[in-house]
Amino acid sequence: MGWLDALLGRSKPVRPNLDALFALPSALVTLEAATGLKATGTGSVAFRAAEGGAFAQAERDAKALLGDRVEESDDSYGYTWLLVRRPPEAVGDLVTELHAVNSTLEGAGFGPSLLCSIVALAGEDGRRLSIVYLYKRGTFYPFAPLPGQRRDNALELQARGVLAGELPLEPDLSRWFPVWGAPGL
Repeated sequence: MGWLDALLGRSKPVRPNLDALFALPSALVTLEAATGLKATGTGSVAFRAAEGGAFAQAERDAKALLGDRVEESDDSYGYTWLLVRRPPEAVGDLVTELHAVNSTLEGAGFGPSLLCSIVALAGEDGRRLSIVYLYKRGTFYPFAPLPGQRRDNALELQARGVLAGELPLEPDLSRWFPVWGAPGL
């Protein structure tokens, strides 16, 4: 960052640390003990598809890593979602596969196209929660959807308290974007 950037208040974007995803399995154990929510075995990666053969090849490579465990869908905002299903007890494998998709796209030069990765949890009482990794910020935040596009803010804040020492959490609550209709939630 140059002196002009500092003078104008510009900052360098945070470099994503995809390896932070590997902290999720142990963080989810802590979260389960505190809230009773368990991993569902579903996770997804969202990205904005780019035009051209290079991106199409990178996307094919990412899907080939996952085989028949991946489902592709598009949302109303123009993002493509790759949903991965694993047995609920195989959270480590799920995180490894989400990391592989992110790494494949990033390695092919399409890191800026990545939006987020999500791992879903659910409780026997019907509560749902997902842990969202914001690629461009390199941070996590909890998202707890309720019917009617409402959020369970109390559960999100409880999860933040539980995960504070486990994951790099997004400190700016205004960046805790809802991911309504994300596959796997």
